[in-house]
Amino acid sequence: MSQADSPETTLRSALSRLKDPETGRELGKTNQIVDFTLQGSLVTCTIGLTTHSWPIRDEFIEKVQDCVGAQGIEVSQVDVNITEFDRPPVPIGQIGLQARSVIAVGSGKGGVGKSTMAASIALSLSKAGAKVGLMDADVYGPSIPHLLGLSGRPEVINGKIQPIYYEQLPVMSMGFLVEPDQAVIWRGPMLHGSISQFLRDTYWGPLDYLVIDMPPGTGDVALTLSQMIPLAGAVVVCTPQQVALLDAIKAVSMFRKTKIPVLGMVENMSGFVCPDCGKQYDIFGKGGAREKAEEIKIPFLGELPINMQIRQESDQGHLAAAFEDPICKAALDKITRAIVREINARAASAPTGASLPVL
Repeated sequence: MSQADSPETTLRSALSRLKDPETGRELGKTNQIVDFTLQGSLVTCTIGLTTHSWPIRDEFIEKVQDCVGAQGIEVSQVDVNITEFDRPPVPIGQIGLQARSVIAVGSGKGGVGKSTMAASIALSLSKAGAKVGLMDADVYGPSIPHLLGLSGRPEVINGKIQPIYYEQLPVMSMGFLVEPDQAVIWRGPMLHGSISQFLRDTYWGPLDYLVIDMPPGTGDVALTLSQMIPLAGAVVVCTPQQVALLDAIKAVSMFRKTKIPVLGMVENMSGFVCPDCGKQYDIFGKGGAREKAEEIKIPFLGELPINMQIRQESDQGHLAAAFEDPICKAALDKITRAIVREINARAASAPTGASLPVL
């Protein structure tokens, strides 16, 4: 057997054709196969992924193992090590924001848990190892600071607004700039200016994801965002009732008209599981968002049941503590993975020309 036909060469060649989840480009073309050995029937490999892909790295490991197993070469074990691949995000939009993916979280109406979902998605991505920022674009009713128990006035250093941090998560909100009992009474141009300033003048640093909590309903903010930066897509949050679903459809229509891709729909308050007996009660109904998503041909990302711990922790400014509830954590992990998968699927269908890291 020639060297070109050796089992090790065959396996390495197959792996080199696997696509990087972030860019959709082949691993061999982006130098992300750091190490590969075949000793007897044991395969050991190290593959670099940017932290953008870390929320689904266990799924990627399975993909690598399946790829090795599909080559018709006798292999008893495949050990895959994922290491961080240093590839800085390319500045995007008119403002040069350093973020790989910008995700807008919106709804057709208020009161459906949009801000809670936006903060939960950001926290879930961060806990999975991604570099995440959270921007509260709900200027009239900013609630992100309260949900995370954050306060204080952002400083300005070298012309850049320094965000307030929740652990490693930079957060920017109008709630840091006005008193809790003061109303923001602005017309459209001032709203546009504040959103632009949050994006352009905040020192976000290099990010994998910037999650933006949108105002409820349909208005100027989506148009402002579509003009300033390319968004990876929008997540639409709704509850199971028909009235909420009708408004959610309007939100989907708004995103489509502003050329913002719709990543999918999330059903919040999807039933209540009694902590004493374990029985589920569908207080607001169940499954309406899934049916509506299928009807209008957008992905259904998952559902989050009514959870007393989320309500209690949110009221006290400790939303992150809700992740301790196993039902809540499993549901949020599923939703977050579905969002990342959808972003990756779009990258695979239209690979980006990501540059190689500087060595």
